[in-house]
Amino acid sequence: MSSTVRRVAHLDNGLTVILQPSHASSLISLWAWYRVGSGDERAGQTGLSHWVEHMNFKGTARLSREEMTDIVERHGGFWNGYTWIDQTTYVSTAHRDAIDDLLLLESERMAACLYDAAECESERTVIISELQGSENDPDQVLETEVTAAAMKVHPYRHPTIGWRSDLETMTREDLVGHYTRYYAPDNATVVIAGDIEPEDALRRVARAFGAIRPSGVQAPARTAEPEQLGERRVSVERPGSVGYVKFAHHAPAFTHADFPAMLVLDAILNGARGLNLWCSYRAIGSQRRSRLYRALVERALASAVQGGLMPTRDAFLHFISITA
Repeated sequence: MSSTVRRVAHLDNGLTVILQPSHASSLISLWAWYRVGSGDERAGQTGLSHWVEHMNFKGTARLSREEMTDIVERHGGFWNGYTWIDQTTYVSTAHRDAIDDLLLLESERMAACLYDAAECESERTVIISELQGSENDPDQVLETEVTAAAMKVHPYRHPTIGWRSDLETMTREDLVGHYTRYYAPDNATVVIAGDIEPEDALRRVARAFGAIRPSGVQAPARTAEPEQLGERRVSVERPGSVGYVKFAHHAPAFTHADFPAMLVLDAILNGARGLNLWCSYRAIGSQRRSRLYRALVERALASAVQGGLMPTRDAFLHFISITA
């Protein structure tokens, strides 16, 4: 009989494996999570985690860049990755028959990426161009400035993409050092959801990842953000016909006893949402019955309003963003 019970296991090398059967379709989705993000970067190397993520799509010891893409596309699948303050994540979704190929892809990504010197230099240009593109988004510019004002010393104050001066000076050796330190089974979680049988899937994961050695990595100490003593304001003036207003309030870490209350508060103001990056922090607008939507949008004081609260390792921020 097909099981629908979630299975959590740990390999001998420290890899955490979470398996969630769901037999509603013949698809599986495989996620590889690494406990490293921009919050683990020091001054002078901001943007390192994001740049490493880009490099990990460019070929491994066994798979060329084209072969990596082909593994997913020949199964009619989708793949992507993202970096944020506490994590770097890779996702691929395809037919269940692709499971071994997807596991090969992620095990190679964990232990055997190449970091060709010419590719590193080429990607420097790509990432700086990406940074310049975000500088043309007024809401993104405002968020960067507000975050840097709200967080004085904690590394959450740095944009995930990094500051341009750091992107211009980082080296291939910086990238490789970051990769070899953090990309290891004892710093990762592999999640597979979909049309799987947990015990069979666990055997396949162990076959793909079991020989990769742990690194013994420990997250670097983060400077604690001091208590804020007064209101801080940021004003950014640029030509345009639309105004943006952003409020940032200090919010507790996910493990803090007050986080659930903060989550309920955000739901009252903006409507209930999930707790992942794309349906919460990067969501498009508040729900139409939420208090802020009714108070601001329905009264024609704003064209859009949204909130953002994410579970984070350390205390971060709750945002309210208004398009006036």
